[in-house]
Amino acid sequence: MADDHQLALTERPAADGSADGPLVVFVHGSLDRAGSFARVTRRLPELHTVAYDRRGYHRSGHLLPVHDSLDGHVEDLLSVVDPDGRQFGASTLTVPAVFGRGSNSLLHQRDAVAWLVDHVAGSELIEFAGAAHGAHLTQPDSFAGFVRHIAARAEISPEELEAAVKACGHPVPKGGTVLLCTGHHARTFPRKEYASDNCGVNVAATEWLAAQGVVHFGIDSMRPAPDGKVNSLVHKACFDLGITHIESLCNLEALLGQGPFTFIGLPMKWRDGTGSPIRAVAVFGM
Repeated sequence: MADDHQLALTERPAADGSADGPLVVFVHGSLDRAGSFARVTRRLPELHTVAYDRRGYHRSGHLLPVHDSLDGHVEDLLSVVDPDGRQFGASTLTVPAVFGRGSNSLLHQRDAVAWLVDHVAGSELIEFAGAAHGAHLTQPDSFAGFVRHIAARAEISPEELEAAVKACGHPVPKGGTVLLCTGHHARTFPRKEYASDNCGVNVAATEWLAAQGVVHFGIDSMRPAPDGKVNSLVHKACFDLGITHIESLCNLEALLGQGPFTFIGLPMKWRDGTGSPIRAVAVFGM
């Protein structure tokens, strides 16, 4: 690591010791850290990989002040990639690759990648179309919200969803959204249990929701499923099924017993992203 570079890096040179291969940089999202890419980089022994803790996160947590603009995060990414070759050597930057995870990672640092395309020989910008459907965040249709107060870390089954829909008295809207009020936010926020003890849907329940024709579902916890392997599997299921989910909703209790409503998710004005913080609004009688 160069003397003028302060961000904490986790670097894995190519197993064959070659300095001629591409540099692959991994950028984490919010509530995350560079270490979350460890299993990925171990499976890429032929590549030179670098993951870094963003400013204010984990091992880079001492670097203050934290950036209050996207420009600062772009500058940090460029300093890691180091197109002038001061850190990794110019030969490693012939065809750079940068991977971001989460709405707060590379997706809002696209300017940095565009800069690389303009300044590094042989580079190109490749955009991936994932399972996110931003247009669905402002559907004018009626949406249903229903509740089951679920125990900590429990998996919500298809049968429990069916029972909740029946108790709600309204069908799941085709092409609409289902909001799951589990009571987790009201019970635990802002205590540490909010980040660890949430319940959520399992893969079967996710498949059930998709089979009802929803385009996405929301939940009052920071992940759609209980923490652990099932959460990763639910994320993959959402991708495979072509639906999305909304995390960290709150005040869903205010919607209970009120009947169908129009859900509007107002995203931030980021172009070409696949995720975003939103301002969630429920409108009745629209």
